[in-house]
Amino acid sequence: MLKSKLILIGIFAISLVFSAKISNAKYASLVIDSKTGELLHAVNENTRNYPASLTKLMTLYLLFEAIEQKKLGFSSRLGISRKAANQPASRLGLKPGQSIKVNDAIMAIIIKSANDVATVIAESIGGDERRFALLMTAKARKLGMSRTTFRNASGLPHRGQMSTAKDMAVLTRAIITHFPKYYHLFSRQAFTFQGRTYRTHNKVLKTFRGAEGMKTGYIRASGYNLVTTAKRNGKRVIGVVFGSNTSRARNNHMKQLLTRAFKAKKSTKPRVIYKTKTKSGKKNALASHKKRIWGVQVGAFYNRKPALNLAKNISNKYSKVLKGGYVRVMPLRKSRNRILYRARIIGIDKRNAYKTCRVLKKYRKPCLAINLPSNTEVASR
Repeated sequence: MLKSKLILIGIFAISLVFSAKISNAKYASLVIDSKTGELLHAVNENTRNYPASLTKLMTLYLLFEAIEQKKLGFSSRLGISRKAANQPASRLGLKPGQSIKVNDAIMAIIIKSANDVATVIAESIGGDERRFALLMTAKARKLGMSRTTFRNASGLPHRGQMSTAKDMAVLTRAIITHFPKYYHLFSRQAFTFQGRTYRTHNKVLKTFRGAEGMKTGYIRASGYNLVTTAKRNGKRVIGVVFGSNTSRARNNHMKQLLTRAFKAKKSTKPRVIYKTKTKSGKKNALASHKKRIWGVQVGAFYNRKPALNLAKNISNKYSKVLKGGYVRVMPLRKSRNRILYRARIIGIDKRNAYKTCRVLKKYRKPCLAINLPSNTEVASR
């Protein structure tokens, strides 16, 4: 009995560590309605992860902005520096002293995800990649991407370069809204440069009905990432997946999320997950809900059944103070695709959450008062 209690407390402590350092959890996913911002699915959407080549969406955003401001044209030529030419794969294999047209650079980013071209764009707009990264981060803040920091234009490994599924959805939506006449470029599946044809490795674009494109990403620290936009029957959705173990798993998971989103009925009270801003900097009328959900976490297990049983037992035993609360088992994906199931009773007020924990801790039982966003997606009983 004592041993089992120690195991339970130990696992609970691990859960607290992951709650405090949520950035260590790689997996995250999100689906929203592109037009309204309505939340259709969300797991760990505010978890900070390495964006990998999803970073290049912001690189393209600033390039599109430079074109709109007449600083560059599609036929403008961008010079290749030695630093750009020396970027690791994936790349076009550009040589120092050469140049590349803006329209070819755009296609190289979208289809080839060329790191050398990303650096070329950064140096052409920002002077050098470091200054361009500062511009990227500043633009992220203006768009409402509050948990994103950029350190380079390509997404190559850098411990300070972090983003979230939510922020990537904000960026994707901004591209669609602010640059509608360039958006169609993301649906291209091939382009030819210097006599060689490059084809997209975005399998979802090629195999999912209604898919319009966007961006794949991978570095070892991030796992396999993907942003996908798709449109069916006049409804466009944006999907984001971070941290899949393989490209196939990522693609299949994205297809499942998008299929479910298109089948979902429109909510009478849509949940909008973020504030967006127009190009003038004014906040969009679609504001995020401030309402929060209070509850308690009473344990965590690597199997769902004991987590559910514990939450039910606590709920029944302390029903007076937990009145109105409901049992939920909330999964937390960890490394190697393991899942920690957190036993929770949520939907109570703040006062009763802390009161419950005082009672449980009196009997040396683990308890943590939790405060969750109103749009948190949780597993059913």
